[in-house]
Parts: sequence; C-alpha cells; structure tokens
Amino acid sequence: MLFNSLGFPLFFVTVFICYWKICKTVELQNTFLLIVSYTFYAFWDWRFLGLLFFSTVLDYFTGLQIEKSTNKKTWLYLSIFINLGFLAFFKYYNFFIAEFSRVLLIIGIKNSFEVLSIILPVGISFYTFHGISYVVDIYKNNIKPTKNFIQYSLFVSYFPLLVAGPIERATHLLPQLKTLRLFNYYNAVIGLRQILWGFFMKLVIADNCAIYVNDIFNNHLQQTSSTLLLAVVLFAFQIYGDFAGYSNIALGCSKLLGIELLQNFNYPYFSNNIVKFWKRWHISLSHWFRDYIYIPLGGNQLNFLKNSLLIVFVFALSGIWHGANYTYLAWGLIHALYIVTYNIINKIVPKKIPNYLGIIFTFSFVCLGWIFFRATSILQACEIIQTIFSKNLFIIPTAIPNSTLILVIFFIIIEKLGKKNNFPIQHLSFYTNKYLRIGFYFLLVITIALFYASKPQQFIYFQF
Repeated sequence: MLFNSLGFPLFFVTVFICYWKICKTVELQNTFLLIVSYTFYAFWDWRFLGLLFFSTVLDYFTGLQIEKSTNKKTWLYLSIFINLGFLAFFKYYNFFIAEFSRVLLIIGIKNSFEVLSIILPVGISFYTFHGISYVVDIYKNNIKPTKNFIQYSLFVSYFPLLVAGPIERATHLLPQLKTLRLFNYYNAVIGLRQILWGFFMKLVIADNCAIYVNDIFNNHLQQTSSTLLLAVVLFAFQIYGDFAGYSNIALGCSKLLGIELLQNFNYPYFSNNIVKFWKRWHISLSHWFRDYIYIPLGGNQLNFLKNSLLIVFVFALSGIWHGANYTYLAWGLIHALYIVTYNIINKIVPKKIPNYLGIIFTFSFVCLGWIFFRATSILQACEIIQTIFSKNLFIIPTAIPNSTLILVIFFIIIEKLGKKNNFPIQHLSFYTNKYLRIGFYFLLVITIALFYASKPQQFIYFQF
C-alpha cells in the first residue's frame, strides 16, 4: 500500500481509532500494530511476508544466542552472511550474472548464464539493515536482546518505516515498544502537521517536478543545455520532496500512534559544505554506515591517506546499496571525491567562505551527482553533462512549467522560514495569528487537492 494511494487515509484512520479505543495494554498495542504492519505489507505482495518473517526470526534468535554463547562471532557472522545473502540475491544477482556473462564473452568464452525473473521485495534493504544493526549492537553490548518476540517483530516490521525507512535503531525504538503509549494531543497535532507537509512535498513538489524531469531525461539528446540544467535542478527537488515527504508522513503517522521515529532529513539543501550535507541527508542511512562500517574500520583515527580510502569504500557501498547499476556506484564515488577534496581544502585553506556561497557551491555539486543517480547509464549521464556545459547554456529553457517553478520557489521559502524546526510547519512560528495559520493549512490542503495526480507515482526509494 502506498502512502499516496486513496486507500491509505481510510486504512490509517481505522488503525488509529482501533489502536486508541481497543488497545489498553502494551501487549495489545504491540500485537495490534504487528498485525497491521503485516497487513500493510501484504497489500504490496503477500508472498514476501515469509521472507520478512524469516529475517525477523533469524535475527531474534541470533540475538539470544550471541548473549549466551561463548562463540559470539560465529552467530554474528552467520546472521550477517544470511541477511546479506538474501539482499544480494534479490537485488544484485541478475546484475552480476549479466556482467560476468559479458566478461566471459569478451574474452571469447561462450556461456549460457541466464538472468532470472526476480521481483525485488519492497523494503528489503531497510529491514535487513534493521536486523544487522540489532545483532551488531548486542555483540558490542550496546543493548541486551529482547526476549519478547512480538516486540522485536514490531521493531523490524513497523509499518510507517517498513518499506522506505528511516532505518531505526533498536536502542531508540525498542524501549518505546516496551512501555504503554498514552495519547498525547500535542504530539498528535504535530504529527498531523508533519503528515500534511509530507503529502505536500510528495504530491505537489516531487510528483510535479517528476513530470518535467522524466520527459527531459527520456529525450535528453533533443534538449538544450539550459533545459537539461533546469531538469537536473528540478530532479534535486523531486528526490528530496519524494523521500523526505515519505519520511515526514512516516514520522507523522508514528507520532499519532505515540511512537517517535528518527529524523531522516534536516534541510540538506541549506548545507554550506558537503560534509554538512551528508549529516542532513538520509540521516539514518549515513549514520548506519558511519557506526557499523566507517568507525569500526578506523574512521577519523586513521591517517589521511587511509581515511580517504575508507571514505571512498564507504561511499561506494552507499552507492551500491541504492541499486545494481554503475550509475549508483558512480554517484557514491563522486560524493567520496567531494568529501576527500573538501578535507584537503579544509587543511590547506581553513578560512571559510561566506555561508550563501557555500550553499550555492554545495547544491551545485550535489546536483552534478544527481545526474548520475537519475541517469539510466553512465553514457547518458556523460551526454547530459556534456550538453549542459555547451555554448547554449544561457538560452531560455523550453517548455518551462511555470506552475512547478512557482511551487518550488514557494517550497524553498517555507523551508527557509521554518528551518529551525524538525520540519518547516512544526510550530508555524512565522504565523502568530491563528487565522493566518488556519488559512495556511487550508492553502496546503487545496494545493494538494489541485495537484494530486489521478495515478499516484511510486515513491522513488521503494526501488531500493
């Protein structure tokens, strides 16, 4: 089930009412939410419920064995190997088979390897990382394994975050699942505001930018450089509106159920350097790679050369995590280059540039990376970049979607005004008058209704 489907509001309202009216104990709350979560996932494809359940059972029992076993590493590695094995099969099998077959043909070896008709289970990258972080935290004695299977199952499959994150930590979510949640009116109001803003980001900003971006990228050879440049900028807002919009809806829905999830975005496009950008973009994923790969392998304690190589390695993994395509690997390596270059410059010339220039430079480089992320091949990305830097860059873009540009500008203004909050309209401190606030809410609702597509577009991060 999609958050932006017409059936989701009815689904969530039903869950909300039953949850607060019927579930008066923590056991009932958790059991009910677990059933709801599996039902939610079954709307997409019930056949993969078994894979989700297997992953849950594997890490639940692995956690218990790590605590009491004298050979903790064996259990840890076994869990990681099986989890990553399933992820590799569903996500990368066809890619590696096709590439291996191509290499054999190049060197003159005929082969009969065939790709399989594999459906990528929605959310597998996210709930796999949930499980791995859980067993690693137990191994490191950061947490004790939970004996309650319902609690752990809900931690893995909680429906607001199941299919596209944020990637939760057991240290943050499990304690909340052990205590009775009580309805809090203030948190519910904040949650509704966050849901409203999330739908605005997705349905109004992301989906409208997507119409223009898809058309331009699909016909990139016929476009002028200025048109392609505008499409790249709009894609930056498309993917931000799409993914951060999902995260806001997820966090808002969870607030209404009395559970706080990790913040996943913190106004990344207002970052004045690339390091800050990665502290604000997909926070739960970047922190996961930091805590479970970067720091254990040495992190900032390494010398400059080794640290730079580690940064390249971590960002390459981050790129591959997004999908089996060289474009994602290139995107990850580009950001590794940004980080290493920034570290070098910061050592040689520690003087900071003006904040607004830093924001412009950072956004520009991020957009360059987004070209590879959005392109279907390295060749297409290079062709787009070559065209953008041609002599017709200053020609007025063709078929400018004025309404989309106005909406993006409006979006930037609201984000700027509300950037001190977790999300822009959390407190609406820039509207002190009650009637202005109500009018603003009404404006958002009307805009969402006017620009809502009759055929909702899938969230981009569902494919990861």
